[in-house]
Amino acid sequence: MQQFPVRSVVLGAGGVVGTAWMAGLAAGLRHRGVDLAESDLFVGTSAGAIVAAVLATGRDPADLAEPPRPTSTDVQLPPADPLVVARVFAVLGDEELEPDVARERVGRIALEMSAEHEPVHVERMQRMIGSRQWPDRPLLVVAVDARSGRREVFDRNGAATLVDAVVASRSMPGVHPPMTIGGRRFMDGGMHSSTNADLAAGARLLVAVHPLAHLFPATELESELRVAQPGESILIVPDEPSVAAFGGDLHSRTNWGPAFDAGAQQARAEADRLEKAWVAAGTGPGQP
Repeated sequence: MQQFPVRSVVLGAGGVVGTAWMAGLAAGLRHRGVDLAESDLFVGTSAGAIVAAVLATGRDPADLAEPPRPTSTDVQLPPADPLVVARVFAVLGDEELEPDVARERVGRIALEMSAEHEPVHVERMQRMIGSRQWPDRPLLVVAVDARSGRREVFDRNGAATLVDAVVASRSMPGVHPPMTIGGRRFMDGGMHSSTNADLAAGARLLVAVHPLAHLFPATELESELRVAQPGESILIVPDEPSVAAFGGDLHSRTNWGPAFDAGAQQARAEADRLEKAWVAAGTGPGQP
């Protein structure tokens, strides 16, 4: 008999500020009685993979009110390269390219980045999420094979550690180099989809948190929800104060605090909208 998740939480891509905003949102919702950590399935992409890992492993999202600070012994990592990022988005925005072809070309750009500092990225991510081990609660972490351009879904049944999978999922070309896992290099899962909500198929309640909804059309997520066919879906997107808190750079650590606070503030309204459906889904009879 196939088992379906009762409550699924899909956390999408969003850069540094999106990570902070989702952590603040999750912390604010928990404070108001809606604990996303009670989900039966987490799907995390890029920034969403970080927050999903925090929730699924039982860490308090309020711990991310401030970003982890590099220690004095940390290696100085190369800064993001805006020219490379621009190349990536130029390829992705080329309407004459099929999506698979575009991702493969982006992968070539990503593979130009050195893997020299992978251990540093892993160590920093472990400090952020607090664990190398996969949780017992189902968690899917999405990345993209940089050579083939194909989506890869990591979970506790594979060879990747949790922290390696999360590093891979957030490895945006031009910002972070692809992550090596099993001899292959993986880049940001957002190169396939900002949300990957189709992976949460069959849930009674699917809560999709989409930090980049103000930048991208809703057609991709709508298509994924048609595939997932949840009993009910609730979409959470940044409100106007949250978008303002993000600023113009999704990877700005300076805006981490304002983005976290904006998410926590937005949780007040979202808790009222979520509470009834969240409690009802968690207490009703299971799906066949």
